[in-house]
This record gives sequence, structure tokens and C-alpha cells, in this order.
Amino acid sequence: MSVFNGKRLTNKTFKLDIERMRRGWYSDKYFETIGRLLTEMSRRGYRFEGHSPRALPVDPTGISIGEMRVEMQWFTRREPFALVAGVDKALTMLRYCAGHFDENGVFVETWQDLEVEAVQDGVFAPYDGNPLNVRPVLKVRGRLRDFCVLETPTLGILSRASRIATNVYNVLRAARGKPVLFFPARFDVHEVQAADGYAYDIAVQRFNQDYGHQIRSFVSTDAQGDWWGGAGGGTVPHAVIATFLGDTTAAMLAFAATQPPEVARVALVDFENDCVGTSLAVVRAYWERYRALLEAGQEAEARRYVLFGVRLDTSGNMRDRSIVSLGMPELDLGVNPRLVTAVREALDHAWQDWADLDETWLPRAQAFCRQVRIIVSGGFNPEKIRRFERLAVPVDIYAVGSSLMSNDAETNTDFTADVVRVCLGDQWVPMAKVGRAAADNPDLKPVDLSIF
Repeated sequence: MSVFNGKRLTNKTFKLDIERMRRGWYSDKYFETIGRLLTEMSRRGYRFEGHSPRALPVDPTGISIGEMRVEMQWFTRREPFALVAGVDKALTMLRYCAGHFDENGVFVETWQDLEVEAVQDGVFAPYDGNPLNVRPVLKVRGRLRDFCVLETPTLGILSRASRIATNVYNVLRAARGKPVLFFPARFDVHEVQAADGYAYDIAVQRFNQDYGHQIRSFVSTDAQGDWWGGAGGGTVPHAVIATFLGDTTAAMLAFAATQPPEVARVALVDFENDCVGTSLAVVRAYWERYRALLEAGQEAEARRYVLFGVRLDTSGNMRDRSIVSLGMPELDLGVNPRLVTAVREALDHAWQDWADLDETWLPRAQAFCRQVRIIVSGGFNPEKIRRFERLAVPVDIYAVGSSLMSNDAETNTDFTADVVRVCLGDQWVPMAKVGRAAADNPDLKPVDLSIF
């Protein structure tokens, strides 16, 4: 599965569309074309008759081009590093889809003829800006016609998963060890959720290892946890508050009454654009139910009314009325430091307005309020999170969505595959295009494709 447990995922997890992948359905057309070209050259017995502009150690005349064995390397050029994910799926593609169709249309597997080296998910691939100094994450030696059709899908999974993993890792560093909820599912097609959620979990494990933390992975859909055994979770949506006619408190009481106690109770408190007022209303309603059940001796039932947190999700063009009442500047739009601080202060002192708090209940009421966590969402990226942390804003958890899929000049993690050597006789000869060269990576290890 990753460098963290020394295991690898197999096709039991990925469930590849093997038949169509073998036929190039997911490949750039020219890879399918050259596969057929080289296969036909082999069938015709074609021998090299051209002239190489390179200085070669042997005369290439008469060499079978269709049977040419090459060394290909897969690498990324994201600076200063990429956190690698997606390797196991790329290897699974090689295991089940390397080969060719014979004259009768029967697929002949040739994975056993490939020499493969790969890193494990969760390692870093550093890059210093020099394309001659890359760190390959995968190397394959074998007949090009056997695996050229797989260049597109293998590059695709490595690029996507490594980009998500690296973006998440950078967000975790910005958050300084606070949990980051993975909320990008709604911003892309559902087919990518399993790979994206897995890449997120890889980043969480890497961050924990590097910084000595033990934060958990939190995903919003079950699909995002499919590859690593996680499950989706989250708060109530705005939609259900609308069905309760805008009464967030009523919606949250219904949630508590119907959901198992182990499901975290998190109130979405911006529906009426009054995060302070709504937070106070919900925490008070929960406290009243909680206390009444404890007084009735129903301790297990009372657990249903422990408020885990409140989530602030104010739109970026809105100014919360809590901020207006405090006379804050008009620039305080969306979820901002002043709003979060105001909610924290209100929650911490909410118990002061509750009646009948004697010496028995007063400390419990104080703890009940102060343990309510603040979750923020809406437009958070590393830069915004770093600003919040620099200002010591009392955020407990960041919920981050579309920025985790960012693919701009800074976050681009596209992978490239190059043929860098060819086998002439019994010699491996450099044959990379100008500006590229074979490179090494100490994290590369031989891989037995039979395990997939």
C-alpha cells in the first residue's frame, strides 16, 4: 500500500477495466498506433536499415526494431518535491495489460518479461529545476510494443494522485498539525474519489511521520476511503436546514435524536448569517437536553447531545451579522479571523446566560461549552490557512475543498515518461531525447508483478 506499511495494493482494490485498457481505450491514440506498428514490424521481420545520428558502440544494422527492448522512466518536475502516490495502480496496469494481441485477436500477456523497479507510495520525489536531474518513481525494461499503450493511463494516475497528495501535505503543514477535512468530492466527477481519498490519506500519514503528529484522516464520502478502509463523515448540509425552515437548532436536535452517538454532532451555523447567535442557540439546546437526560439517569442517551463542533461556512461576499454588531470593518467578509474569534469567545462564555447552574452543574456547563470545536470552510488554501495560523485564530479543524485539486504553475505535478536507453545486443545504450537522460533514485526497488 505504501512506504508506511511496506505492502502494495492490488487489482482486488483497483478493479481495472482490463479489456478496454489492453485495447488502448484510455490511451492517447498514437500509443495504440505505435504498438500496432511495432508488432507488425516484428511480424514482417523488419530489420533496421537507417542511420542513427548517435555514436553507438555497435553497428545497429539488422537489429529487429519490432523486438527492441527499451528502458523507460517515469518522473515528475514539481519543485521542490512531489509526494508520490498512484504507483501501485500503475504497476497493476503493467501486470494485467502489458502484452499484445496475436493474429487471432487473443491477448498475449508479457508482464513476466518486464524488468520493473518502482518506489512505494508515500516517498518524496525532489526536483531542483534541472530536467537532467530528475528522480524516477518507476522504471521498466522490456519490449516497447508490450507496454507503450500504458503510458497514458500510468502517467495519469501518477500525476493525479501525486498532485492531490502533495497539495494535501502542503495544506497540513500550513495548518501546523490541525486536522484537515477532505472536502473536494463535489468539485470533480465521482470516478476520481477513490484515488483522491487515497492520496489524501497518504499525505496524512506522511505528515504524521515527518512531524510526529497523530492526526486522523477525515473524508466526506465512502468512496474516498475505499482504497484504505476509511468511511465518509461530515456535518449537516444547508439543504436540511432549509427543510427545517431555517431553524438550525431544530435540525441539529433531530440529527442528535436519530444518529448514533458515535457520529460527531457538528452544527453548520451560517444559514441565517449569524454564526454567533446560531452557535449559542444550538449549544444551549444541546445542553438542556444533555442535562435533563443526565438528571433522569439516562447517561447513554445524554451522549447524543454532546456538541462536537460548529462549522462556519459564510460566503465570501457576505459579512456575518455577528461582525456587524461588533462594529468591525466592512472588509471582514466570509469566514475571517474576527468572526472565528467572536464565535470562540461566545461559546466559551455561553454558560453565563444559563439558569440554575449550581456548584454541581457550573463546571460541567463550562466544560460543555469550551469543548465545542470550531471548524472553518470556504475558500481555504495554504496561503489563507498560514495567515490564520500566524494570527493564532482559534480554529480547531480546517475543511478544505477545491484548492486541494489545484493544478496551476505552482502545484502542477504532471508526470512524464521517457525512453532513456535501448538494448543493442547485450548492451544498454543511452537513447534519451536531447535534454533528458537516464536518472537514478535510491528509493527504486525491484518489483515482482505477480503479486498484483
